[in-house]
Amino acid sequence: MPAYQSPQRDYEFVLNELLDWSKVNGLPGYEHASPETVSAVLSEAGRFCADVLAPLNRNADEEGCHYENGVVRTPKGFVDAYRSFSEGGWVGLSAAEEDGGQGLPYSVLFCLEEMVSGANMSFGNYPGLSRGTYKVIREHGTEDQKKKFLPNLASGIWSGTMCLTEAHCGTDLGMMRTKAVPDSRGAYKITGEKIFISSGEHDLTQNIIHLVLARLPDAPPGIKGISLFIVPKFLVGADGKPGQRNALRCSAIEHKMGIRGSATCVMNFEGAEGYLIGEPNKGMRAMFTMMNMMRIVIGVQGIGLAEASYQVARHYSKERLQSRSGSGVKNPEKPADPIIVHPDVRRMLLTMRAYAEGCRALALWTASYIDISERHADAKVREDAEDMRAFLTPIVKAFSSDAGYEATNWGVAVFGGHGFIREHGMEQFVRDAKITQLYEGTNGIQSLDLAARKLALNDGRLVQAFTRIVGEFLAASRNAEGNPVVAALGKAFDDFATATEYVRGRLDNNTDDVGSAATDYLRMTGLVALGYLWAKSAEVATRAGADNPFYRGKLVLAEFFAAKIMPQTASLLQTIKAGAAPLMAMTADEF
Repeated sequence: MPAYQSPQRDYEFVLNELLDWSKVNGLPGYEHASPETVSAVLSEAGRFCADVLAPLNRNADEEGCHYENGVVRTPKGFVDAYRSFSEGGWVGLSAAEEDGGQGLPYSVLFCLEEMVSGANMSFGNYPGLSRGTYKVIREHGTEDQKKKFLPNLASGIWSGTMCLTEAHCGTDLGMMRTKAVPDSRGAYKITGEKIFISSGEHDLTQNIIHLVLARLPDAPPGIKGISLFIVPKFLVGADGKPGQRNALRCSAIEHKMGIRGSATCVMNFEGAEGYLIGEPNKGMRAMFTMMNMMRIVIGVQGIGLAEASYQVARHYSKERLQSRSGSGVKNPEKPADPIIVHPDVRRMLLTMRAYAEGCRALALWTASYIDISERHADAKVREDAEDMRAFLTPIVKAFSSDAGYEATNWGVAVFGGHGFIREHGMEQFVRDAKITQLYEGTNGIQSLDLAARKLALNDGRLVQAFTRIVGEFLAASRNAEGNPVVAALGKAFDDFATATEYVRGRLDNNTDDVGSAATDYLRMTGLVALGYLWAKSAEVATRAGADNPFYRGKLVLAEFFAAKIMPQTASLLQTIKAGAAPLMAMTADEF
């Protein structure tokens, strides 16, 4: 298997040419993030991922994590790799400089997240969750909590988790039973069991800081009665160092289909000391700070796996000899042609690459709105950016993870029967990719968030912002005669407008119709978003000159996406308009 290589040139294209990096590094506090600095940072990150993380990936999958009497050991090599990763400043890449971080934009962080996921997704879960924990405490914690926890989270000396799920309830967090009882010292005693806790216990850091959702004694029922607590593995002493072990324990780790090097834990809190973060009964508001970030990160994980799978499949398709080209012999000095000459192999490879590069542009486009929403001096600009961030988040999570899973399956298919054999590594990509469609809210939940919530939010303001951006681009570009990408985008955008009108028209009185349309509607929206970005990419490439192989590749991919993938919106419109009747006609007993 060829070694993983970071898509450095494509990062530079998206950030500097497609999205205009000056809109990000011109923000207050990001002036140091020049294109040259960002390029150097990403180049070094790519080297680390290729040289240190990728070689550990196969062994981590084979070995998995080890559990014994509450202690979890990560796979061989992870401890040293994590030490180098944290010492290199990668955990705190986007953390504030006053906390010891590098203070770089999220647009840069998500490039790093993709590289780490492509090289070794299991490893990436450990520092990834720490960044989310850092962000919650930074935005919702007291000054004492920030001082106590943020520097060590930013440095990677400590790590973080999010503890939400319980065995009897998954997404329906209003049913949770974990309790928080005030003690006499202003803290709380946390009691309950949480499952599926990524990085809940491991041997990489000195302390683990858990963010735990729980109920106060007088909490109202349902989702409105949930509070959020900081619960450290080791209590932090007056000197800021870990001290006494808290009353919490990992009672088991899950044996999983994929990401076997990532410890997924059952965590028992047995009167553990915790500290309220944010307001009582407003825990979900604070936790969504982390959840929204992690949803984008998970979409980026799918992109990383799509890219990694594509790189291996591309190499194999140029080396593997089988059959002759239907249009004539291409390799007469050998007994057969390489399989890359065959149209169906090219279909699979181009689909993988179009998804990887298109979804990368989508994720970094979304990241730019996060940066703008947090840093821009103008309140209206921040509000508009937040609207786009909110609208795009479920699409990045669901569409990109679906695309990543599809791409990794195509990677197996390029290898044929050899792809089904473990020694080639392609099936690991599939197994690792599957979880991205499930955790942090399944993609069905993301689809409902888009169709049932985001379309209605602020009287449709979010979808109107997206529609305005794509519509204005089409209005400015449709006069370009003979542009197949713009023409295909125009048709897809018309389908999207019709579908949006259909779904919004049923929000008040036919929730089953909305639910039945949600997954197809999110996919359609993702196709339009990628179509917009591919059309813009084609414009940039045309201006740069198609005689350059990199830009010619962008043009070819844009036209492939327009001709072979984007027309799916037409069939999606038909399934959306079919409504809920075909799904709901069968009684439960008839299944």
